[in-house]
Amino acid sequence: MSEVIVVTSGKGGVGKTTVTANIGAGLAMLGHKVVLIDADTGLRNLDVVLGMENRIVFDLTDVIEGKCRLRQALIKDRRFGELLFLLPTAQTKDKSAVSEDDLRNICGQLREHFDYVIIDCPAGIEQGFQSAVAGAEKAIVVTAAEVAAVRDADRVVGLLESKAEIRDPKLIINRLRIQMVQRGDMMTLEDMHDILGLELLGVIPDDEAVVVATNRGEPVVVSEQSVAGRAFRNIVRRMQGEAVPLMNLDGREGFFNRLRKIIGFR
Repeated sequence: MSEVIVVTSGKGGVGKTTVTANIGAGLAMLGHKVVLIDADTGLRNLDVVLGMENRIVFDLTDVIEGKCRLRQALIKDRRFGELLFLLPTAQTKDKSAVSEDDLRNICGQLREHFDYVIIDCPAGIEQGFQSAVAGAEKAIVVTAAEVAAVRDADRVVGLLESKAEIRDPKLIINRLRIQMVQRGDMMTLEDMHDILGLELLGVIPDDEAVVVATNRGEPVVVSEQSVAGRAFRNIVRRMQGEAVPLMNLDGREGFFNRLRKIIGFR
């Protein structure tokens, strides 16, 4: 049975689009048929992260306006055979070009052909957010370990439950710098868990391999050498229901064993 998942955040710049691309690619690596929807109309970036920016002919708004069929707007990621597709959005229109009913209708059509429909939601809580979450039944909230990002994420969690009726969203903490956490210069996992109260899907360490891969248009999840790539693969396995423990990012078993206990991993 297919799933429609929105990847969202309260604050921009926390790496939500990178998370969307890597989760999609990771699911495709496991043999699932996946389509990614860029719902950030006017500021699209998912095509760049996937290295598809030069292959766009039609986009989401063209489908909505009847200028093309839905199938014509889908771009296949050749690295994954017939398993990963992108539905890009327009770069020259604003977020009012896509309504809640539009996204709901598009997701309804796509879920008939894909195992996972994953929506890259615009940051913030305005029109774009309302439209992007309308077609979803599950949500992943992405945050950095920063006070402002966590505060905004908390507001998004409230809106997901009250406006979109999406219960039990999962949490991904991105770009964690363990040395800063240990110095007390970055929020701890315990702090974020206490504030947000969400099930932790995974932690992505700050890794320059992500920047290199993104600039090349390649999902870092395919990299066996990258610690961030391994973290993304673990997240995808957890999405399948596997009990995959958190990676030890600092070499100190005591520190991470304590965190695992707090957030429920063993």
